[in-house]
Amino acid sequence: MQIRRAGEADWPGIWAMLEPVFRAGETYAVARDISEAAARTMWFEAPAACFVAEEGGTLLGTYYVKTNQAGGGAHVCNCGYVTAAAAQGRGVARAMCEHSQNAARELGYKAMQFNLVLESNEGAVRLWERLGFETVGRIPRVFEHPSLGLVDARVMYKWL
Repeated sequence: MQIRRAGEADWPGIWAMLEPVFRAGETYAVARDISEAAARTMWFEAPAACFVAEEGGTLLGTYYVKTNQAGGGAHVCNCGYVTAAAAQGRGVARAMCEHSQNAARELGYKAMQFNLVLESNEGAVRLWERLGFETVGRIPRVFEHPSLGLVDARVMYKWL
């Protein structure tokens, strides 16, 4: 597996991974009917960097790195990760998170914060903990899950 900076030609494959995740409404606080153009801005154009994981020319996952807060908080980044459905369970998310920490350091960030890790996303919670992220806060009933109703979320943080 290779992880590299995303290019213009990668967008259709990135959107093919993002769209079903966003439409499902189970993990990201994104409007389920988000347009492709708005998703492109959010994931590909606005962040400091967007990356893809690929193997043999097939995209396995994507992530972005962006500044979490402006001004005095600009040394902390935020990332979002999506693994292609066909690649789940193959260590893609782990590889992307490890890669993102190095990429964040290279971009000048000193820490990484995940603002909304849903308790219902148990795999992500376990993985981020294994990779050294601490839960620094919990937000009760912050996310309306389409089948579980209101679920809690964690704020997770790691000094890089």
